[in-house]
Amino acid sequence: MTGLLDFLRQRLWTIAFGAGLAGALLLVLGPEGVWALLLLILAAAVIFRLFVPAPRQLQSVPVPAGDEGILSPLVRRVLGQMPVPLMLLDGASRVLFVNAPMRGVVGPAVEKKPISAVLRNPEVLNAIAQTASDGEPAIAQFTLPVPIERHYEAYSARVSIIPPVTVLLLHDLTAIRRSEQMRADFVANASHELRTPLAAVSGFIDTLRGHAKDDEVARDQFLEIMGTQTARMSRLIEDLLSLTRIELNEHVPPHGRVLLENVVREAAAALEPLTRADRITIAITARSGLPAIIGDRDELAQLFQNLIHNAIKYGREGGHVWITLDRSADGEHVSVAVKDDGEGIPAIAVPRLTERVYRVDVKRSREKGGTGLGLAIVKHIVSRHGGRLAIDSKPGEGSTFTVILPVPTEENSQKSLAPAPVTEVL
Repeated sequence: MTGLLDFLRQRLWTIAFGAGLAGALLLVLGPEGVWALLLLILAAAVIFRLFVPAPRQLQSVPVPAGDEGILSPLVRRVLGQMPVPLMLLDGASRVLFVNAPMRGVVGPAVEKKPISAVLRNPEVLNAIAQTASDGEPAIAQFTLPVPIERHYEAYSARVSIIPPVTVLLLHDLTAIRRSEQMRADFVANASHELRTPLAAVSGFIDTLRGHAKDDEVARDQFLEIMGTQTARMSRLIEDLLSLTRIELNEHVPPHGRVLLENVVREAAAALEPLTRADRITIAITARSGLPAIIGDRDELAQLFQNLIHNAIKYGREGGHVWITLDRSADGEHVSVAVKDDGEGIPAIAVPRLTERVYRVDVKRSREKGGTGLGLAIVKHIVSRHGGRLAIDSKPGEGSTFTVILPVPTEENSQKSLAPAPVTEVL
């Protein structure tokens, strides 16, 4: 009934025009004229045909409904191509739309959920509530601590349409915050670690200028020590710069395919002069058919060089280093374990091994040319690649450092594990 009334209301002028024409014909021909009746029917049919659309034309017009009516496919495509994280909220603060960068922040399948269930940060929720209440833009800064600490600035604004829509944009401040922190850490670490060698070099220079300037034996001895201290400072600066660069890009996922076996063998070959000097034997065992991972080849090479170098430095002279490459039982990870036969590490020191400039034995580390930054570099490279580092060590039984990295999703379906080949000894 309601549909009929709406139709009559929309066509009222057409019906009125037809009735007026019929009345005029009746006045001219008289109420009893048969021709008048026929003309009335004909006039009504012609008018209805000219001014009323066919039922098919009415049914072919699409009527948008729900959220799809607010965002057209073109708008969704344009917003989806934006490089910054973007989210749209309806009047009830439920998620209407998120683009790909925003999904990397809040995760998948968030549409139609309340914003409080998607972003649980009070500053952001307060900014959105303020914009929803008074219509004014609002800005808030917040931090997401896991899986890798990220810093953002959130900007919320209302779009004046019916129904209203709130836009939430995120600006990534992680690189800026990391740069500030890296600068502070670099100054603190450099000033702390460089103080001792600089003092030693300065003292030897003063001695050589004074009473030892004519003592050839003392001069040669002091120059050798000064060369050692200078080389130590050079290594320290190089490691600090490397660590700063790695930490600065830790939140940026790596690209490119890397075969870990090739990287490990190249890293071991590069350290061959050290193995010859200490008469160390390196044995590499790799399961055949290991898949490539997504990673930065240069950083992974640095990672394994650090681990193998540590195994050589802190292992027994004339001992062994075992490197094992394997795949997890579920096929989702590849592991590389580096084991030495050294003195091992006390259990109380294991949790602190990846801290900056931490050393279990400070004197021995400096004698071996260590800077205390190698495992910190390893930790941040592993973190950037979405993996984890496992450390197993017992005093008197050596240490095993295992790097576990994820296999790309498309490779996980290939679960079959081939038998390991014969161990290769370098």
